[in-house]
Amino acid sequence: MPTLPRTDLDVSPLCLGGNVFGWTADGAASRAVLDAYADAGGNFIDTADTYSSWVPGHTGGESEQIVGDWLATRADRDRFVVATKVGMWKARHGLSARNIREAVEDSLRRLQTDHIDLYWAHIDDHDVPFAETLGAFHELIEAGKVRYIGASNITGLRLAEAIEAADRHQLTRYVAVQPHYNLLERDFERRDCDIVAREGLATVPYYGLASGFLTGKYRPNAAPAESGRGGGAAKHLEDPRAVNALRALDEIAAAHDTTVAAVALAWLAAQPTVAAPIASARTVEQLAELLPMQELSLAPDELARLSAV
Repeated sequence: MPTLPRTDLDVSPLCLGGNVFGWTADGAASRAVLDAYADAGGNFIDTADTYSSWVPGHTGGESEQIVGDWLATRADRDRFVVATKVGMWKARHGLSARNIREAVEDSLRRLQTDHIDLYWAHIDDHDVPFAETLGAFHELIEAGKVRYIGASNITGLRLAEAIEAADRHQLTRYVAVQPHYNLLERDFERRDCDIVAREGLATVPYYGLASGFLTGKYRPNAAPAESGRGGGAAKHLEDPRAVNALRALDEIAAAHDTTVAAVALAWLAAQPTVAAPIASARTVEQLAELLPMQELSLAPDELARLSAV
């Protein structure tokens, strides 16, 4: 397993996204996916306090609760790298010191654990100075409630400011970033990758499969697939470049006798600074399409072809 830079966290090549837990996957289905992921050697689980607050009748914290219930059934908690987030949920919005202190207690309770391995700032809160946010995170690390911190949805410019503030105030730095990044969404390469590489941070991209489009189940002139995220994926069919990318993925997947999803994730995992892409599965069958990426190595010409298309 690769080790996240600047940490002692050994993580599997595929990070299992928990955004579907309690949403398109109920508790039983979620636990089955978690079991199958662990049985396949996976150990990196990503969730957030706000999952799945957007579902009618939900309030938030559902995904953390499912992950926590599952962790409570296992005797090997320390084998897993559990990541969750703070700042985006309306009930615990922002990155003030007070909110972080209160939110972490809620997350620890739902996750049924005494520590969070990687605690993400889910947003970039321009209304709170970095010194305050990082100071609160630093206190949690000193108290043993959090091991490392990362920043999601932050630009390279703001990341540089956060690093400068951490160094100036002798506070803990972010060790990782979590951007929207996949074969079709490439802003991270142009805008933020250089500073992430220069500072030695890890990248853990979300939407690694473009809301499911890069699984290959959305095709031109085909009936839309049934999924709570189907609209976000199907929109890519309007882009000829995305359709061309599917064609390339199909051919490379056939050459390796593997799945389209595995090829798309293997391409992402091979990009500079990327430690483990995040992908979610609402069924064990969907997870089975993702898992081959952990052993898949694409040839340089295959990587170049996908990057170009």
